[in-house]
Amino acid sequence: MVVDRPVFDSPQYELRQAKVPHCLLVDGDPSWAVDREGLVELDLTICDGRVTRIQPFDREREASLAGPIHDCRGGQVWPCFIDGHTHLDKGHIWPRTPNPDGRFDSALAAVMADAEQYCSPEDVYLRLEFGLRCSYAQGTQAIRTHIDAADRQAEISFGVFGELQRAWRDRLTLQAVCLVSLDYFMTPQGEKLADQMAEVGGILGGVGFNNPQLPAQVQQLFKLAQDRGLDLDLHVDESDDPADTLLPLVAQTAMEMGYSGRLTCDHCCSLAVQSEDQQEKTIALVKAAGIHVISLPMCNLYLQDRQPSNQAHKTPFWRGITLVHELKAAGVPVAFASDNCRDPFFGFGDHDMLEVWRESVRIAHLDQPYGDWPRSVTQTPAALMGLENRGLIGVGLPADLILFQGRGFSELLSRGQGDRIVLRRGKAIDQTLPDYRELDGLLGVGDG
Repeated sequence: MVVDRPVFDSPQYELRQAKVPHCLLVDGDPSWAVDREGLVELDLTICDGRVTRIQPFDREREASLAGPIHDCRGGQVWPCFIDGHTHLDKGHIWPRTPNPDGRFDSALAAVMADAEQYCSPEDVYLRLEFGLRCSYAQGTQAIRTHIDAADRQAEISFGVFGELQRAWRDRLTLQAVCLVSLDYFMTPQGEKLADQMAEVGGILGGVGFNNPQLPAQVQQLFKLAQDRGLDLDLHVDESDDPADTLLPLVAQTAMEMGYSGRLTCDHCCSLAVQSEDQQEKTIALVKAAGIHVISLPMCNLYLQDRQPSNQAHKTPFWRGITLVHELKAAGVPVAFASDNCRDPFFGFGDHDMLEVWRESVRIAHLDQPYGDWPRSVTQTPAALMGLENRGLIGVGLPADLILFQGRGFSELLSRGQGDRIVLRRGKAIDQTLPDYRELDGLLGVGDG
């Protein structure tokens, strides 16, 4: 969608009667009238790309600015989204490499086979940029992507990522996390990968599977990160097996080794199927270790409790989400993110963080009350990424905003809000989404 409205071309203008989640305001005045959903009706003045004044909406007040007005008519205004966990390097391979049965093991095998056959700088570049264009058009301003990094893939994918990071630096903040199994860090190649992440300013990451050497692998990972001053971001316990307990092991190791970097654990699914006593102990450890948790409900909903083909008509029962309410109640920062998009791990998705939050609300019952859950796709992931004052609205901050037609949350979350307006530094951007046909030649589909 190309937005052509003169008001946003003006160096100063006012957003009138905008409903903003109070939790997303840097300095929300406690005297302002907040409705039962946590929304406050405001007028925002934008000048030279920044928010210069915020005041309660007053229907009788005349415009106090010698500039145009955009009447939001009670539509919500949010800061731009922060997507704290993606896999852009895998994105959009579904048309050529689908998941044959929707199961996790099949997804892993399919992705590995696809990389073996197709991994090239051109292939990774075109698909990764396609994902960036989708994210940007729909209102995301910062992305952390995990990148498969074993051997040859690291050189190809991180080379492409660095090129796109530079090309998009004025539009998107991009961070990269290496993704390998934790046993890889026990090898010289793993140490080389850690050096490479330090050189490119990346984050050290990986996925751990239950095995007798797992404690040693985790210790080695922390040592590599600590020696190089790297943050850590780990795939943890993405299963329905109560015996998968990497999360408490990571928390204990972080405290024992005095790890000082930012530490994020993603998925944490098995926590939800463990005993209540074990859950309470693990959550206490996670809080004490200062871990951020990212839940990926759309992907886990797709993968978890898939049945073998001979039981294809059995309804899934286990839905894969971690204990987001219990973690948050204990003081653990909890975020939601998009994860995979149109690849064997998740056959759908459009890099739209509003969709992510909408589905998270429904799957995890984040409503009644909504509280400060809007932060879970804005300020909370910004904090774990080390991005100060991102994902918030405040005087003096850049006018990186999303204007929605939806007023209350029922309206916002019932329709896709395809008519949203995205402002970056106060200017409306071109929100035209890339056409899937652009990838046809790469993926071997379509008419030509």
